[in-house]
Amino acid sequence: MKVGLIQQKNSADIESNICKLQANIRVAAQQGAELIVLQELHNGLYFCQTENTALFDQAEPIPGPSTESFGRLAKELGVVIVLSLFERRAPGLYHNTAVVLEKDGTIAGKYRKMHIPDDPAYYEKFYFTPGDLGFEPIDTSVGRLGVLVCWDQWYPEAARLMAMRGAEMLIYPTAIGWESSDTEEEKNRQLGAWITVQRGHAVANGIPVITVNRTGLEPDPSGQTNGIQFWGNSFVAGPQGELLTEFTNDQEEVRVVEIDKMRSEQVRRWWPFFRDRRIDAFDGLTKRFLTE
Repeated sequence: MKVGLIQQKNSADIESNICKLQANIRVAAQQGAELIVLQELHNGLYFCQTENTALFDQAEPIPGPSTESFGRLAKELGVVIVLSLFERRAPGLYHNTAVVLEKDGTIAGKYRKMHIPDDPAYYEKFYFTPGDLGFEPIDTSVGRLGVLVCWDQWYPEAARLMAMRGAEMLIYPTAIGWESSDTEEEKNRQLGAWITVQRGHAVANGIPVITVNRTGLEPDPSGQTNGIQFWGNSFVAGPQGELLTEFTNDQEEVRVVEIDKMRSEQVRRWWPFFRDRRIDAFDGLTKRFLTE
């Protein structure tokens, strides 16, 4: 299967961002992509650098304007698209939600981000209610997709539960980057950890991982920090953690990568991690912390 990844710089002009995304989707489709993955909160800037109630106005219902416009494009091109939207579920109730559009333009399913960070410049708990749809893969014409979002990347439990429910691949729309005061050594450690943990999910579960991050510098509206330099570096890892492609840090790019969906079956025969799991000894995973 051919997968298209779109790594993009965004501006405050939402309409312009969407036009650029749709043009890039066409480029990926022309290159044979059957599945196209967009970055986290792709319509605008990463607004969670500050806490501002006026920004809730950017949220939209699902179904809504984005699912309709991108749905028309999915139907025209005959591709499956993974969106990442700021969902307005009800007054005062908002989610960070991934939506999968089938190639006929309909909504195949959605996933609401489960792990919500609250760190300097990533004040997501102010905006997003934790997801309540669980870790359920989404069935599509191109396969059973284990869609998660950004901060979920760091949790092996989320990846495992998706794989246990039959996900054929893990997909992570993402918005992560460096604060400018970080040293080069710290930047390298952060990026290395981010890549390593996700390649580990591919290895531990014997399935591909597709990660699409934004790039570009987005200033902090409050001026308290120097903003976030999103580190790009979108990538695809195969079921043994092998890198099938790895993007640059600072360039907008569209790439189409071929994934061998049958390879996971063979890798799991060589490395039968699911067979050997000691499920009789894992009760502690449901606890917050364990002491002696």
